[in-house]
Amino acid sequence: MTQAQKNNPLHGVTLQQIVIDLEAEYGWQELGERISINCFQNDPSVKSSLKFLRKTPWAREKVEQLWILLQERKNIWKK
Repeated sequence: MTQAQKNNPLHGVTLQQIVIDLEAEYGWQELGERISINCFQNDPSVKSSLKFLRKTPWAREKVEQLWILLQERKNIWKK
């Protein structure tokens, strides 16, 4: 594993797992409020979210950043 991958919090995490984690933590309604995209606000599902996020880099980046913040927050709570 390269040094860059070792420091990448997204390494080894699928987009599907990210969406599932965020939905479990926040629910679709709050997720749609935090990131204003239709796939979270109108008839949301993991499948529709993945389809949209794979085609839309700016939205995927926002979702990944929210997931990273969630992981950082969970790590702080563990300490």
